[in-house]
Amino acid sequence: MSSTVKDIQDEIIEEFSMLDSDMEMTISYIMELGEQLPEMDESLKTEQNIVKGCQSKVWLNATLNDGIIDFQADSNTAITKGLVSLLIRIVSGRSPQEIVDIDFYFIDKIGLNRFIGTQRSNGLGAMMKQIKLYGLAFSTLV
Repeated sequence: MSSTVKDIQDEIIEEFSMLDSDMEMTISYIMELGEQLPEMDESLKTEQNIVKGCQSKVWLNATLNDGIIDFQADSNTAITKGLVSLLIRIVSGRSPQEIVDIDFYFIDKIGLNRFIGTQRSNGLGAMMKQIKLYGLAFSTLV
């Protein structure tokens, strides 16, 4: 994988900067990103894969293959699905240690919390925490 975590976050910041902090366009773009998220296998949408702390239902699953973690995710709401797709874009295909070390700075840089409100911000935090927990758990296996 050629793009670093920083490269991808910088790309995301660049994409959002083109929206010029327009609330409607930003929300619409986030929803569009969610539509591009690869389908999650229905068999993975289990209670065990639900991210605790999200108001919407968010399923997050991770598998470790050759020292690299692949994530699958889905949500029952369009905006939340878009948010999780941003995280997946950054973390999928990384080593457990890279995931543990990630600083999701793009969220502050684009002022995401202004657009998504407190409940979703809390949910986004819960998703990031769950991703890091997967990284931590898998780091013991590598």
